Amino acid sequence: MAFQLSPGARNGTLQSLETTVGANPILTIATGVAPTECQSANTGNIVATMVLPTEWLAVPSGGVIQLSGNWQDLSADASGTAGYFRIHQSDGTVCHMQGTITASGAGGDMQLDNTNIAIGQQITITTFSITAGGA
Repeated sequence: MAFQLSPGARNGTLQSLETTVGANPILTIATGVAPTECQSANTGNIVATMVLPTEWLAVPSGGVIQLSGNWQDLSADASGTAGYFRIHQSDGTVCHMQGTITASGAGGDMQLDNTNIAIGQQITITTFSITAGGA
């Protein structure tokens, strides 16, 4: 039998992410490939920076948690093709999460309406969800 967690344990694990990272975390979107781990320095160029909502993750259900609120940058910082994202605590010092970015429907950890970003462009995150292990 494979390792399993109850739905309540999976949901609790996911809910702890928002508690650990805190309210209003900073999301950065960068070009290229993500560093090997969150503690490593950024790679590529930062094309967008946005402050996420206070309640940035929805209530988990069935071992899955999704974005909550409006994840949008009204004006991109630079031009480039989005390759990865990082989520930092609100003061920007600690990276707690990173992953791939693709266009909507292309299967990335986070999905954007458009990965070819131009300086000043509005950016909208369309999909972000995390599935807890142990199902």
